[in-house]
Amino acid sequence: MRRKRFVISDASWSIIEPLLPGTSRSRGVTAKYNRLFLEAVLWRVRVGGPWRDLPLGFGEWNSVFRRFRRWAQGGVFDRIFEAVSGDPDFQYVLIDGTIVSVHQKASGAKGGLKIRPSGVQKAG
Repeated sequence: MRRKRFVISDASWSIIEPLLPGTSRSRGVTAKYNRLFLEAVLWRVRVGGPWRDLPLGFGEWNSVFRRFRRWAQGGVFDRIFEAVSGDPDFQYVLIDGTIVSVHQKASGAKGGLKIRPSGVQKAG
């Protein structure tokens, strides 16, 4: 995978990394690919596709899925959310008329939104 395409910045990674299972000192490759694994999870969330469509650069899809299930059941994602939710990044939250457009009829323009009687008479 091309490193410049990663979503997790180095600053964010420095906050997240200590919360993840395994360490670089652990035997085997427990924590070696944690960042790539998180990128795979974020890719799936962005794309919304099935695990089977995960690009090969992230690893074998079933291995990534099984690891995702273990982390979800172990509360790892809850810990990550708690750690990063205190420092919101508003770079992509601001919404204004330059990026959101509404159809003219949705804004009440001529011929648009009209209140019509329901046909039920008031109780008298």
